[in-house]
Amino acid sequence: MTVPRIEVHEDAASLATEVAGELLTRLTSVQQTGRVPQIALTGGSIAEAVHREVARLSPGSGLDWSQVVVWWGDERFVAADSSERNAVQARTAFLDAVPVDPGNVHEVPSTAHAGSVADAATAYEQAIREHGAGVFDVVMLGVGPDGHVASLFPGSPALDVDDRIAVGVTHSPKPPPERVSLTLPALNRTRATWLLVSGDEKADAVAAALGGADVHDTPAAGVSGQDETVWFLDRAAASAL
Repeated sequence: MTVPRIEVHEDAASLATEVAGELLTRLTSVQQTGRVPQIALTGGSIAEAVHREVARLSPGSGLDWSQVVVWWGDERFVAADSSERNAVQARTAFLDAVPVDPGNVHEVPSTAHAGSVADAATAYEQAIREHGAGVFDVVMLGVGPDGHVASLFPGSPALDVDDRIAVGVTHSPKPPPERVSLTLPALNRTRATWLLVSGDEKADAVAAALGGADVHDTPAAGVSGQDETVWFLDRAAASAL
């Protein structure tokens, strides 16, 4: 695992602006090498703030959005138009505002397109095998107050799955109960892991993850990029360090 770098920002707004600018710069740099960047997005309030800043800063960034491939680290298994879906949040915040190629946006199947959460996970895994590059350039993750990342919660048997790219999660302790999540090995097949954390209610989880907690107690302790792992924190989230 790479040694994590910690960046502390004054508040959630400044954190979002910094991450958005860094994402645009990183994806543009990947394109300049001749590769098509692949990213995995997350959900939640800080991710939404980042996404809105991406939309604001994108004009003039030099990034060719038609040559960016978009995935999600996890998704809620609900109706396709549900506001609970991370994909709906991302489309509303920025994907509908940038010239992304719809064929390069790979959503997790919704209840309208898969008969069960297990079927949705299998279909999503197949899509990654067919259209993925074998490694993400950036995986962005939020962290819950309990230390969960994506939809991998403390004590979940999914934390020990090492032969799948995606798994169906049932009985999630956080509603909705059914979700699809990338596994830890899949999340870690990335050049860069960025953890975006805001709020003092998450400070203990941040401290535990960075302090080497067991992944079964604090799943965020188990994610790492191959080249870099960056924790983007606001002062509240960093208050227990």
